[in-house]
Amino acid sequence: MHMKTLLLSTALAASMATGAVAPATADDVLRIGASLPITGNFSINGLKHKQGYELCVSIINERGGIHGREVELIVSDNRSDPATAIAQYERFINVDGVEAVFGTFSSKLSFPLANVLARNGMLHPLPAGGALRIYRQGHDNIFYFQPNAAEYVGATLEGLIEDLIPEGERPQSAAVVHADDFFANAVSDGLLGNEVRNPSDGSLVENMAPGFIASAGMELVYTETWPEEGFNDWLRLANSIKRSGAQMIIALTSSAEEATQITRALETVQADPRLIYLSQGTQAEFHEGVGAASDGIIIHTSWHEDAPFDSVLGGQPFTNGDFVDAFSAAYGHAPDEDSAIPFAVCQGVEQAMLGTGGTDNAAMGEWLGARTQDDPVETVLGSFSWDETGLPENKPFLMTQWQNDGELNFIYPTDAFDGVADMQFPRSGF
Repeated sequence: MHMKTLLLSTALAASMATGAVAPATADDVLRIGASLPITGNFSINGLKHKQGYELCVSIINERGGIHGREVELIVSDNRSDPATAIAQYERFINVDGVEAVFGTFSSKLSFPLANVLARNGMLHPLPAGGALRIYRQGHDNIFYFQPNAAEYVGATLEGLIEDLIPEGERPQSAAVVHADDFFANAVSDGLLGNEVRNPSDGSLVENMAPGFIASAGMELVYTETWPEEGFNDWLRLANSIKRSGAQMIIALTSSAEEATQITRALETVQADPRLIYLSQGTQAEFHEGVGAASDGIIIHTSWHEDAPFDSVLGGQPFTNGDFVDAFSAAYGHAPDEDSAIPFAVCQGVEQAMLGTGGTDNAAMGEWLGARTQDDPVETVLGSFSWDETGLPENKPFLMTQWQNDGELNFIYPTDAFDGVADMQFPRSGF
C-alpha cells in the first residue's frame, strides 16, 4: 500500500468506525441523497452500496470537498420497496434540499425512480438497474454505471463460449431458470429472444430474437420462472433441471442469497452440466454459503480487483488498487463489485460537478452526455461515455469464474487487461 493511501485509509477507518461519514460542520455543505435497500430482499447489495458511497464521500472530504464545500451524504433505507424509495427521493429533493442524488440498487426500484427524478430535473446516475426498458423512456438525465443493459449479458456469454471452447466441445443444450424480477427477466429476454415491452403501455422496446441461446448454437431444453418473493422449492427445481439433461445451466437470480440456494440444490441433486452461469454470486457471501461447490461457476461482473484502471477522485489520481486499499482499511475486508459500482457513481457525479463548475443538474447531465471514448469519465470501473439513451458505449461485461475453492478469477474478454486466468471447462461436477 502506498504511504499516501495508508495515511488516508487510517483516517477513513476511524471515521467509518464511528459512523461519521461526512459531518456537516459548516452551513455551506453540499448535500447528496441516496435511498438504498438496507433491509429487505436486496439488503446485502444495499449495505455494500452504502459502503461504496460512504467511502467515496469520505475521501472527497479528506481531499478538500467539492469546490471547497464539504459533502454530506444522506442515506435512507427504502426496505427494498419501490414506493418507499420514491417517497424518499421526493423528500431528498423537496425537504432535505439535496443538490444531487445517487441512484439506488435494482431495476425494480430504478425503473419508477427514473420518472420521478426526470420530473424533478435531477441527474440520475444508476449503480444498478440494467433493464433496457429503464433507458427507453425518453429521459436525457440518466446514466448507467455498468457495462450494458441486462438484455445484452448474453452477448458476452455467447462470445465466451465461441472464443474459449473448441467448437466440438461446446454445450449443445441449455436450461434457463430465473426469478420473476426486473433484472433477471431482462437477462432472460436477451437469452431467449423475447420481445421487450414497456410495462406502462405495452409498447415494443426491443425484439431480442433469435436470442443468444439460439445464436450460440444451443437448444433450450428447460425453462422456469420462480416468484420474486417467498420461493423455497429449490430441490424440486434443481431436480427438474437435472432431468432435462441440459449441458449448460443458466440461473438468473435476484440476489446472492438466491444464487446460494440454487447452487446448494444443484449440488444436493448432483447435477452435472458442462457449464454453469449465474447472474449473481461474485460476493464473498456466495462462496461462504456454497464452498467448493462454487468451483467452475461463471458469473458476469462489472469490476474486478485486479483491473488496472486509473481514475481521479478529489482532483487527484486514484487507481483501482487505491480503492481496494482504502476500502479494506475502512471496513476490514476486501470490496466486491457491489461497493465498487456505487463508488464509481460517486466519482462520476463529482467529475460532473467539477466539469461544470457547480451543481446544476441539467448542466451536469449535458456534461456527462458530452463525454466520448477519448474524453471519458474515469472511474474504478474504467472509462465511461454514454449513448443517447444513457447506456455505456463499447463496454463489455467482464466474466469471472470461481476456481480453487475461493478464487474469483477474471477469464473473459481475454484482451481486456493483463492477468486473465484460463477458464476451467468442462465443469468437473459437484
